[in-house]
Amino acid sequence: MEETNERLVNRKEAWAQAKRGLTEEGVPPDTRKRESRLPPGQHITKGWPVLDLGIHPTTSLSDWALTISGAVAQPVTWTWEDFLKQPQVTSLSDFHCVTTWSTFDNHWEGVSFRHLLSVVRPLSAARFVLFSSYDGYTTNLPLEACDDEDVLLTCKWNAEPLTKEHGGPVRVIVPKRYAWKGAKWVKEITFAERDKPGFWEVRGYSNTALPWEEDRYGY
Repeated sequence: MEETNERLVNRKEAWAQAKRGLTEEGVPPDTRKRESRLPPGQHITKGWPVLDLGIHPTTSLSDWALTISGAVAQPVTWTWEDFLKQPQVTSLSDFHCVTTWSTFDNHWEGVSFRHLLSVVRPLSAARFVLFSSYDGYTTNLPLEACDDEDVLLTCKWNAEPLTKEHGGPVRVIVPKRYAWKGAKWVKEITFAERDKPGFWEVRGYSNTALPWEEDRYGY
């Protein structure tokens, strides 16, 4: 049985305490204008590095399901066949990891979050979204951050099926936030009136995760 990589978790918690990677060491950055395609403190890397909790859940497509519930008018559970029946869109965006690397021009294919919103119809009280994954991971976002044309439930990267190491069969992509906000192996999406910090957010990482503000850590 796969187990959480505690060494990685402990190391990243230490990074948060030390404010590792900030261009101004340990100093919360002022809000910056988006003057560059590459956010402050980031560097370009080739390929797509793998970074996770050490657990790569194996879920067959026949067993895979995504449950969408909470403060919505129409909760649903999609099987893999249901997911493929939804309108499939393509998107091109960059990917920024909090550990300071970025990749440009990633081609994604999947279901847009805006389509999901049209299906489940969040209630007026819904303000936040919690993502839960097959490996036990969670992360949170305000609903307004998810209601964007480039936010996807993606099943393909660069025209190929998303591999297990990168969160396949389906992961979340939120290009305007650091990548930990895009849950791999997504299993459940819950709409809520109140915010609930996720796995890294309770371990010292920013609740908002805005790359161009170098918003890596909680202060």
